[in-house]
Amino acid sequence: MKVPLIDLSGQHQALRPNLLDAVARVIDSQQFVLGSEVAALEEEIANYSNTSFAIGCASGSDALLLALMALDIKAGDEVITTPFTFFATGSAIARLGARPRFVDIDPRTYNINADLVEAAITKRTRAILPVHMYGQCVDMDALLAIAKGHDLPVVEDAAQAIGATDRERRAGSMGQLGCFSFYPTKNLGGAGDGGMVVTQDESLATRVHKLRVHGGATEYQHDEVGINSRLDAMQAAVLRVKLKHLEEWSEARRAKAAFYDELLQEADVAGRFVRPFVRPEARHIFHQYVIRVPGHRDELIKHLSQHGVGNKVYYPVPLHLQQCFAYLGYKRGEFPEAEGASLETVALPCFPELTEQQQNYVAEVLAKFAIAEKVSG
Repeated sequence: MKVPLIDLSGQHQALRPNLLDAVARVIDSQQFVLGSEVAALEEEIANYSNTSFAIGCASGSDALLLALMALDIKAGDEVITTPFTFFATGSAIARLGARPRFVDIDPRTYNINADLVEAAITKRTRAILPVHMYGQCVDMDALLAIAKGHDLPVVEDAAQAIGATDRERRAGSMGQLGCFSFYPTKNLGGAGDGGMVVTQDESLATRVHKLRVHGGATEYQHDEVGINSRLDAMQAAVLRVKLKHLEEWSEARRAKAAFYDELLQEADVAGRFVRPFVRPEARHIFHQYVIRVPGHRDELIKHLSQHGVGNKVYYPVPLHLQQCFAYLGYKRGEFPEAEGASLETVALPCFPELTEQQQNYVAEVLAKFAIAEKVSG
């Protein structure tokens, strides 16, 4: 059997008539960029995320950039974030000439460790940018209390976490701004790139609206220099079809994760696999189902691949060890939890259409590895 890491064909086949109708509607309208489809999606995402405003843009990476621009982050400023994340988190900071100031992660959740944030604040700190990793929110109460005490805005990188909650508050709604990605493999994915900035603050929403269209108050009147980051109507139309099913898909992912937990408990005869930890205050929507394999991760990856089980490492090189960030002066060993996670984690197939038969096969493959490890070790 072959089990892909992710397979969108089942989702798209089930929605095919609705998706084709949505695309045809956009083609017939001849309104391909922004317009009524994007405005409708913005309203729907704002309602879904329990925010007052939502502004569509070209990608999740641009959503982060626009959010920081709206806060006037500039050269010489520092933004506190995690080194264990997708590159866009750090690059959005660096593109504005600001410096990412990294803080190590909680090894259980892989999210930024709020207990370490306050010590990283300096006179140059201008914002805190937590990432809700793998679909589970950061412990936001602790982080928001620190931010409030130092009068710092919080930008939530919720690219992997649309629909996740912390103490029943939706991802993206807790900081000054929240950022979503609609990359095709996300829990809510388009047919190409797309992103969204959400906020409760009308003045910030107005600023992001301008910044995404070259900083223009009108088409030819520019109060500042922005960027070209408009959401395509085609993407909005596709996302509007899919948004109606997002809660159902999130619950399906949670069910798949719970079934994996049961299967892995039985399969792990050698005690090699660390299953995902879910904070009791959180609703984890499992953008990824990530296990930890101390000392044996690379051998497991080879074993999974040989037996047709899709897998991927998110992320093999922490940001502080990326060559492009060498100028920041960080050294190997400064963030041991992030570095350890990069060497020990691997994602297993987890998507709403994954079958029990497929999950049972993944567990069988893991059990074979565990037995072999027990015999050899």
